[in-house]
Amino acid sequence: MRHGHTFRAARHEWPAGSTARTRLPSPPAWLRRLPVLYLAAVLLIEPATPVEWPVSFALIALPLVAAFAHGAVVVGCTTVFAVLFQGVLAGTPCCAGRSVGYLWDRHYVAAYVCTALVGALGTVLASHRICRERTLADVRFVADIAQRVLLRPVPHRIGDLRLESFYLSAAAEARIGGDLYEAVPTAYGVRLLIGDVRGKGLLAVETAAALLGAFREAAHDEPGLPALAERLETSMSRRATQIAGSEMSERFVTAVFAELPADGRLVRVVNCGHPPPLLIRSDEVLELDRGRSAPPLNLGVLVGAPFHVDTYPVRPGDQLLLYTDGITETRDPAGSFYPLLQRLRSWGPLPPADLLDRLHQDLLAYSHNRLEDDTAALTVWLPPDTPATGPAGGGGPE
Repeated sequence: MRHGHTFRAARHEWPAGSTARTRLPSPPAWLRRLPVLYLAAVLLIEPATPVEWPVSFALIALPLVAAFAHGAVVVGCTTVFAVLFQGVLAGTPCCAGRSVGYLWDRHYVAAYVCTALVGALGTVLASHRICRERTLADVRFVADIAQRVLLRPVPHRIGDLRLESFYLSAAAEARIGGDLYEAVPTAYGVRLLIGDVRGKGLLAVETAAALLGAFREAAHDEPGLPALAERLETSMSRRATQIAGSEMSERFVTAVFAELPADGRLVRVVNCGHPPPLLIRSDEVLELDRGRSAPPLNLGVLVGAPFHVDTYPVRPGDQLLLYTDGITETRDPAGSFYPLLQRLRSWGPLPPADLLDRLHQDLLAYSHNRLEDDTAALTVWLPPDTPATGPAGGGGPE
């Protein structure tokens, strides 16, 4: 829990009217029914025990049992009921075989007092729990809005291209993290970015936001992908010097820049220490990697390595999948890494939405719902019926 949750993988479908007051999450049904089950257990055991061993004393805990899933009013009513029912069990011969004289026995009076006291504490506990849950719901609502701004929904269609994305957080209450992606239509074609910020927490989120902001602006200005990557490298280095703390000297971002020109017949890729994109075809899945990856952003200034652009031909029906290492580093209970290439080859070609849904469900099943890292993916599909507007592409990566 780190545990993955289905909420995290929902591609950015934001509910209409999201400005409304946040609703509290409903407790599980078994937890809501627990007071009734607890009372039923007392009723089943009480007649079977000797008169000297009154199980009805267990009703002292009933208000606390109710406080786990219900509000202060319900807990208060449960307290009153528990006190009255203890009296019934103490003085009704038909229920427990005791005479009316037991009703005011000092042991039972102590039970009444203890039940009332526990009920008062349970009422305060329930009120405090509701308050904390409402605060958490408000915080999660704000985090949802923050993610909407940071990782805003990519268009489902840009020209002839179909796009889909998802973000899956490993943290139980997290909504945003250091994984990022973006798709921007420009005069040079559709430009894509996917990246993974080193580290966790607010600094990682802040770094991701800064990188996305720089990319959204620079993607329209720089004519080539190497120049675009170099500009973001400069932006990251400048930002690192502005934030105090020794950790920033170690902070970097792995990233992949991709560009699909208007003719739709090739894809250009600049890799900065990130898992290579995958090209999915009807008969094969190819890893777009020629071994010329540059260092991650904010480390290039240390080694002075250039940014290399690699060009690969694409054709109608091809699909490009960009992803973060949270996918390939997902482990099963035995410790084996997730075999992404094998899975994609066994599934065959799928439309973008179906592909990401299948990937999401398979990741959760493979890890037994115990993800260890955030994951993000961005897929771009050139439909088979896309008209040819440029020279024909080759049969595979050059």
